[in-house]
Amino acid sequence: MKNNLNNLRENIDEIDTKLLKLISKRASLAKEVGSLKEDGIIYKPEREAQILKNLVNANKGPLSDKSIIDIFKAVISNCRALEKLLSISFLGPAGTFSEEATIKQFGENIDFVFANSIDEVFNHVQSERVHYGVVPVENSTEGAVNRTLDLLLIRDLKICGEIILPVHHYLLSKNKKINEIKNIYSHGQSLAQCHNWIMGNLSSANKIAVLSNAEGARMAANEKESAAIASSRAADLFDLNVLNENIEDDPNNSTRFLIISKQDVAASGDDKTSIVVTAKNKPGAIADLVSPLAKYDVSMTKLESRPAKIGIWEYVFFIDIEGHQSDFKVKTALEEIEVKSSFLKVLGSYPKN
Repeated sequence: MKNNLNNLRENIDEIDTKLLKLISKRASLAKEVGSLKEDGIIYKPEREAQILKNLVNANKGPLSDKSIIDIFKAVISNCRALEKLLSISFLGPAGTFSEEATIKQFGENIDFVFANSIDEVFNHVQSERVHYGVVPVENSTEGAVNRTLDLLLIRDLKICGEIILPVHHYLLSKNKKINEIKNIYSHGQSLAQCHNWIMGNLSSANKIAVLSNAEGARMAANEKESAAIASSRAADLFDLNVLNENIEDDPNNSTRFLIISKQDVAASGDDKTSIVVTAKNKPGAIADLVSPLAKYDVSMTKLESRPAKIGIWEYVFFIDIEGHQSDFKVKTALEEIEVKSSFLKVLGSYPKN
């Protein structure tokens, strides 16, 4: 038995050595590719999406597809850093879901630039202080993040990717007894996403909205009779006890984040395009506006309306469709929509998550 175990471990050591050599070779090739790029753009979302898709298609187990993606995203992140260390702006401080989404997409070998607001993330990207920004755009429970939509409309930036992050909330405290909790700190959206659990377990506690879940965790770390609703990462960062986990009302709760930059993204073969349009003020205008999508067999996956802020009862419509703006069907449909609309802006085409 012991000899068999030793043999297995020796086999693993041998494989690890071979893996190291192969990863090092991959890193050298990636660095060489970087030196040959004429546009100087390090992060290519379409290329990385193709790599991960090919690996998932080739995966025969026993590791899950998610595990394969996680492993190779870490490899890609570290190889990419040999070309240039990317700077990414997102809502801080450390321990927010925005940070978690950023790490999920770009790995940890990046320059983290914390922002105090969504506006500041856009400013960082617009001024080229950072290469990319990560902003929340919608939650499966609470709906659209309106400030992100408004800024996409007025700023000259592109969507170059999306991140879907499953959101699980934890009740964190220095205290180990849940019945001694008198205050709960968290972002307003998180308090809303855990409303039923709070009412059933801590209905008498004061619910205090703060700027971020991480800020709530920091505050709870200094008050024994307080708790925070935040991520498991925040528990580690602020040395807090996990009193309860997965307290969100919807077990499928997730947040969609967008990656914003100044670059256009080439087609990956499995893409999404986001646009914003204004319908002309007449009966049946929106139905007429989107009719070219059906005409050219382009699937619409999202339709969100926002006040246009240019007149009473005037609205703009944010629309997601399947396909890349360079695809013939998508391109032709968008050309017809532009004729029918009073305003159209393509926010970007990017790989589907």
